[in-house]
Amino acid sequence: MFTGIIEELGEITDVALSGDGVRLTVRAPIAVSDASHGDSIAVSGVCLTVVEQAADGFTADVMKQTLDMSTLAGAAPGRRVNIERATATGGRLGGHIVQGHIDGTGEVLEVRPGAQWLVLRIGLPAHLAPLVVDKGSIAVDGVSLTVSSASAADADAPWFEVSLIPETLTATTLGERAAGDRVNLETDILARHVQRLLAFAPTAGAGPEGGSR
Repeated sequence: MFTGIIEELGEITDVALSGDGVRLTVRAPIAVSDASHGDSIAVSGVCLTVVEQAADGFTADVMKQTLDMSTLAGAAPGRRVNIERATATGGRLGGHIVQGHIDGTGEVLEVRPGAQWLVLRIGLPAHLAPLVVDKGSIAVDGVSLTVSSASAADADAPWFEVSLIPETLTATTLGERAAGDRVNLETDILARHVQRLLAFAPTAGAGPEGGSR
């Protein structure tokens, strides 16, 4: 489990094919300072497991499903990534509950400057739109953010906006994003649970066993 508070900017140093997946090596000295084999580290929001480590980085296997769901599919040496270690028991929950399980990717539609911040408008798949609410939480490339605006429920092309303060712009890769870039999205776990529960709700007029009342 993570909180979406980025600890350091890492860098992908090697990408090697491994079956239908890849083996990713990431330079992240803070993350490996107390890491062990099998630990979880979030790389731009994707939860990965340490299989090898060195003094300044670690290696992890990325399966095909993860590649299909995230921007790690286009990973290449030199790419900067957001790094967060798993939350320690008893630590402060500075962001929100983030699992590192990416729901899909979104596209940066607009980067709009404010007085001391940037506003990113991000398009997202229609099936994720109901899970994003104004003033709710969302993780973008692993960064815990508050939704500052969201498109109407009947929008043909749904979007949401987040406002990035100077600290977020300098401490994460989001300050480098431009229109057309893809980003990893993880919606709020509570919203996903509510959606799933509603899918099992009995239809109107049906009794406990599915019969009419």
